[in-house]
Amino acid sequence: MPPPRTREKALRHRLAELRGPEVPAKALDARALAALAANPGCRRRAILDGAGVNKAALASALGAPSVFGQSQFAFVRGNAFEAKVKADGGTELLRLAHEKLDRAAEPPAGAHVPDLTAQGPEGRTARTELALREATQAASAAPGAWTLLDHPMLALDVAGSPAFLEPDAVVVHPDGSWTVVEIKSFPMLDGAADPAKVGAAARQAAVYVLALERVAARLEPSPRVRHRILLVCPKDFSNLPTASAVDVRKQRAVTARQLDRLTRIEEIADTLPEGTCFSPELPAERLAAAVESVPATYAPECLSACELAFHCRDRSRAAGAVTRLGRPVRAELGALTTVEEVLAAARGEAGDPDDPTVAALRRAAALRAEALADAPVRVAAREVAPCR
Repeated sequence: MPPPRTREKALRHRLAELRGPEVPAKALDARALAALAANPGCRRRAILDGAGVNKAALASALGAPSVFGQSQFAFVRGNAFEAKVKADGGTELLRLAHEKLDRAAEPPAGAHVPDLTAQGPEGRTARTELALREATQAASAAPGAWTLLDHPMLALDVAGSPAFLEPDAVVVHPDGSWTVVEIKSFPMLDGAADPAKVGAAARQAAVYVLALERVAARLEPSPRVRHRILLVCPKDFSNLPTASAVDVRKQRAVTARQLDRLTRIEEIADTLPEGTCFSPELPAERLAAAVESVPATYAPECLSACELAFHCRDRSRAAGAVTRLGRPVRAELGALTTVEEVLAAARGEAGDPDDPTVAALRRAAALRAEALADAPVRVAAREVAPCR
């Protein structure tokens, strides 16, 4: 058996071949990781994200360009708001952390903001871990000390491949505990934000919490990673920051369970035909064949989370797959995987009548036929009824 280093080097070489010669890897961020964890059965997304393939460029090359992603205006506005929140050494950010999460602690004054610059993601990850260790030790030695880590780098193993993650900030409290900070540009109106956007932010922050827990587990004693994150947003229609504490224990548990279910990247790579490559520079026919060689698990939710969603939806429609109707419908239909199979079972042309799913479909079809048969009678009765 080859040593781990050799195995890892072979895997990196294999992923580079899948990505394409001289094609730079696209980093897997927390947003993509949260979306991947939400659909752990999709081997296509797992291998493409693990290999660092730019799925937006891939979708365009396949003729199904994606509209998924953040607009340039929103990106610029978000950066400007984040800079405002972190101005003056993060004074306002730490004030919000004290107010929303840790009122019993000493108010922050002159918090430490360590330099986290280093060479490459591995270097930044090591520098972040050192800064977290030093900040935790400083909190023990000097009670009342606050530390703000601006854009730290964390690593998380995803299906056997490391993903480097960059939260907006991490706060080390005076008691040595750690809090993830998410800064978003959508507003909080009267103290509440759009639930869908808050949910997406919570799922993203849960990934950071998991990565922080891996770091904490390597320290002795192990610091506490708080499961209430600080969500910072503009207040009402102004550019003034406000914040809310969001409990992400549920999202963290779901994400951890889903990531554990992901098929390991090397296992998926071993099943691919020799010479498979996902470079957008390839001819469309060869590229489509490479993508189709990896099974996908499409669902309507993919449209808001994956750049390849339009391509996968077209293929799902062409195959008549029931997954395009949504996961709840797919779960109810059991062994029936295509629309044609479902219709045939409902019409009594196929399927085991003792199967509860088939029996339910036939009963539904009978009720529908009965309702449609009665419809003309009811319409006629209304037409001849006297006006009142």
